[in-house]
Amino acid sequence: MSLDAATVRRVANLARLRLDETEVEKLQTELNGILGWIEQLQTVDTDGVEPMAGGSPVPVALPWRQDAVTDGGQADAVLRNAPDREGEYFGVPKVVE
Repeated sequence: MSLDAATVRRVANLARLRLDETEVEKLQTELNGILGWIEQLQTVDTDGVEPMAGGSPVPVALPWRQDAVTDGGQADAVLRNAPDREGEYFGVPKVVE
């Protein structure tokens, strides 16, 4: 599969990218290279290969920690530079009527 310049412009537009003609040509070359790698990967025989669960070939157990508040009770320090304050909360303008 190969992308033409019109398709690259459409993809750039969908991604909200503004490209000039030299950038379109450069991006076209890069995207066609990426698609070439994908086509090459599709030819690899993966029959009998077990999928990796969790993204790691080695079983990894993440350490658990106690779920406890460790830095609470600092409302005054947190709100010291707040532009507006309502008790222990940030004061914000009303947005919904």
